[in-house]
Amino acid sequence: MLSRGPHRRLPGRLLTAASLLLLVAGGVLIARGVLNGGTPGAAPPVHVANVGAPAAAPSASAPAALPASRPVRVRIPAAGVDTGPVLGLGLAADGTVQVPSVAQADRIGWYDQGVTPGETGPAVLIGHYDTVDGPAVLRNVGRIGPGDKIYVDRADGRTAVFAVRALQQVDKKAFPTQQVYGDTDRPELRLVTCGGGLVDGHRPDNVVVYADLVAD
Repeated sequence: MLSRGPHRRLPGRLLTAASLLLLVAGGVLIARGVLNGGTPGAAPPVHVANVGAPAAAPSASAPAALPASRPVRVRIPAAGVDTGPVLGLGLAADGTVQVPSVAQADRIGWYDQGVTPGETGPAVLIGHYDTVDGPAVLRNVGRIGPGDKIYVDRADGRTAVFAVRALQQVDKKAFPTQQVYGDTDRPELRLVTCGGGLVDGHRPDNVVVYADLVAD
């Protein structure tokens, strides 16, 4: 059952996308969407211009919130993304947020302990930037800018349309958990992936895209 509003389950630790080490096929993979060093054809490091905290959502009236309906497809024209079905991601046993597997690197996941896209609150989507197999679904996240649209098709046949407000690149050790997962009074979207150049076989940063509902 989906929880709502202040009753949502936030991740129990500051470890979110791109922060937990796992052993995969005898090698070390940073399971939150990072490349295990030097794979041919890997995506270049991503850096975004806005590295500070994003501005608050505009005070102008937003479209009415939509009822609950799980996301089924995500389209981000600026980044060349058109992918589905959307994966449901919960919490792992250690309290961290699950992420798509390496085999699902071309898919985006939705944190299903939170609201669905278009409901009041921050719906959170997570995708790989790259993996041991090379570039992944969010390899072009650096092409996204303020004003760009993110389209989330829902199971009820409606499409929630979000306009990007800001991008934030932040060290994983300082991941803004409350800012990403905390309650909001309007429908918003977060898109989380990895960023930064490889350091000791992994990417040290997260990139968070903040967007607001503008149409449905």
